[in-house]
Amino acid sequence: MQIDFPAEAQRIVDELVELRRALHRNPELGNDLPETQGHVLTALEGLPLELTTGRALTSVVAVLRGAHPGPTVLLRGDMDGLPVEEDTGLEYASTNSRMHACGHDLHTAGLVGAAKLLSPHREELSGNVVFMFQPGEEGPGGAQPMIDEGVLDIAGARVDAAFAVHVMPGTPGTFTSRSGTMMAGANVLRVVFHGAGGHGSMPQEALDPVPPLVEFCQALQVMVTRRFSVFDPVVVSVTNLAAGDAINVIPPAASMGATVRTLSPETTRDFPVYASQLAESIAAAHGCTVEIEWLNQYPPTINHADQSAYLLRTLTEVFGADRVIEVDDPLMGSEDFSYILEEIPGAFYMLQATPQGIDPESAANNHSPLVQFDDSVLGDQAASLAALAFNYNDALGENSTSSAQLRMGK
Repeated sequence: MQIDFPAEAQRIVDELVELRRALHRNPELGNDLPETQGHVLTALEGLPLELTTGRALTSVVAVLRGAHPGPTVLLRGDMDGLPVEEDTGLEYASTNSRMHACGHDLHTAGLVGAAKLLSPHREELSGNVVFMFQPGEEGPGGAQPMIDEGVLDIAGARVDAAFAVHVMPGTPGTFTSRSGTMMAGANVLRVVFHGAGGHGSMPQEALDPVPPLVEFCQALQVMVTRRFSVFDPVVVSVTNLAAGDAINVIPPAASMGATVRTLSPETTRDFPVYASQLAESIAAAHGCTVEIEWLNQYPPTINHADQSAYLLRTLTEVFGADRVIEVDDPLMGSEDFSYILEEIPGAFYMLQATPQGIDPESAANNHSPLVQFDDSVLGDQAASLAALAFNYNDALGENSTSSAQLRMGK
């Protein structure tokens, strides 16, 4: 059965815009979003949903049970803002020195919209839909705590597929996605070289940790080009350097910090091994010792092949081929929907949303205090999520692929 979700979404788009702007005025940070949670619960009142709130974080999970047997599909929307002072001049700009600079206010309102679109069709729905309203995507990470609290099994059976959408600058209403790695993994490297301090005029009587630090930072970039394939790239940006305070004092220690973006589990695994070997060798050559810290923040967001094909096909059928682009390259930003995709087959996609009157090519990007997103896309955002969930049972039948095979991404 085909339902014209975009047309139905236009009937509720005004209330979704009102919700989005209320959230935009008062962003909250991290995993503690009590006012945002309250807005979501109020917006879902009266719908035939089973509602659960988080124990360790202010999440909301809503389950819609279809009248017929079928798969369980999870739809995710993140809710948290950023510690950014907004500089857009919008009438509904943030009033609390924080900002929805990554569009999570649209994601929250759009997921509410999907629930409002699907609920009247419960009698026609095969299977269940889990609506995952997640705090903490910007950090410390809300997906894994929600997994730990049982979001993937909350409907009584394991989720069969998962989908999430994220807004970004670009021609409004254009959807983009790809099979395989969609977004990079985010990692942190910290290295401290230890020597022996002394007077800057007598370096021979000290053990200066600054030269090995400088050498390591330069050698790190060479290591990337020689240890890793150009077809599975790694991006390293050294963003922090620290040594002494006084100009005429050789410090006892010197340190660096870097963000490391990886596109596969293999490079994520191998990079700290090679970086440690490099740091230890350079430290030994200078007579110093070294401490190395490696932190995996978020894994790469890797779309499963079957679900990616289904997503692109469904979006094309619903919105037209001119609004759906299968992109060649992943984005180097990161996303903790990756934790869901490590457990469940699914796909992550983008919705471009630069407002009219702003050049998409030069528009401020996500996390900028100047970034703006056009909330007129909310109807299509909600409709895309609703269509992906509603039609997934048909996709299983059409492809003659078992749920277990889909879960393995085969």
